[in-house]
Amino acid sequence: MEEMEAFLGGKSKLSVLLKHFSEIEDDREAWRVDYPLAEVLFLVVCGSIVDCDDFDLISDWGEAHLDFLRTVLPYRNGVPCGRWLNILVNRIDPALFADCFTTWVRETWPEQADFVAIDGKTSRRSHDRAKGKAALHLVSAFATTRRLVLAQEAVPEKANETAAIPVLVERLGANGGLKGALVSIDAIACNGTIAGAIRDVGADYLLAVKNNQPGLRADIQALFDDPPNGGLEQANDVDKGHGRIEQRTVTVCRETDWLAGDRRLPGELRLPGAATVIKVDARTEIKDKTRIETRYYISSATLSAPAAADAVRGHWAIENSLHWVLDVTFKDDLSRVRTGHGAKNMAVVRHFAFNLVRAISDKRTLKTRRKRAAWDPSYLASILNM
Repeated sequence: MEEMEAFLGGKSKLSVLLKHFSEIEDDREAWRVDYPLAEVLFLVVCGSIVDCDDFDLISDWGEAHLDFLRTVLPYRNGVPCGRWLNILVNRIDPALFADCFTTWVRETWPEQADFVAIDGKTSRRSHDRAKGKAALHLVSAFATTRRLVLAQEAVPEKANETAAIPVLVERLGANGGLKGALVSIDAIACNGTIAGAIRDVGADYLLAVKNNQPGLRADIQALFDDPPNGGLEQANDVDKGHGRIEQRTVTVCRETDWLAGDRRLPGELRLPGAATVIKVDARTEIKDKTRIETRYYISSATLSAPAAADAVRGHWAIENSLHWVLDVTFKDDLSRVRTGHGAKNMAVVRHFAFNLVRAISDKRTLKTRRKRAAWDPSYLASILNM
């Protein structure tokens, strides 16, 4: 670490990143190590920033830019070939690497997140049919107002997102990391265990209620069909863009005693601290087609109708501003890394790259920033905050 600080001097996103890389356990015998782990990880993060989407391309870019890499770390033996990069990345403990990412984000962007969306995404080409291995499914937490990935957790094989979400919430909530935040999750997480886990770390939940909870959905529908006197508040919201117009009427009811009352049946779903029930009537026009739908949500936060509208709309930023970008700009769905821990670790590497590229304040698109970084080492240095 002292050697890194001597190269970098001062605290930056990069120095913090390298500090955490240096803390990841390397199980290789020290005398046999030609390529230190911190050098390997810095190389793959740089390669992911500069639009290199496989290990061979990352290795070739590293060979062509050794002078740049050596301004940060020694690289006394150069860079490994693509095959060795694959082997080395496969060996890293994914849990330690995920923790490294979370602590780096918290130290680099210490401001508290006010709104966090949690959702899952599958890396479609990471499956291995010959070995019966399913594609990697990763649940990510995204600070929607800051456009920042906070953490991620891989879904265990033969399980669904409900197995990964409590682990992710616990990691994010350590040392008050989620205190005061509003955490939104789709309908799969509408259960007492996940709602309780969110409340236990000092955050509030916003959970979608869909047909997987038919009894609760029917009760909420009945509530809005026959509302209490003076118990409703409404706000209107319009989204326009890409040939699409969506008009939403958001209605909230903050009378929720019935959710915990004695009339609830034994074993029926109970959400701790429920404070606001939300109804969204949406009318979407796309060219000559019109779609009308009604969606319901429950939150432990006491939300006004405009605040509920912002929160519901904000959740979809994880799809539009993260998952879509990973697929289209970072080509996550095309990655064929399949062996060992490679798929999990490279998914985290893409999150490192995403946060760094997103943090630059200029008018270029993310795609153009990646291309420019590949052509211009000084621009890459600015992304890395050197």
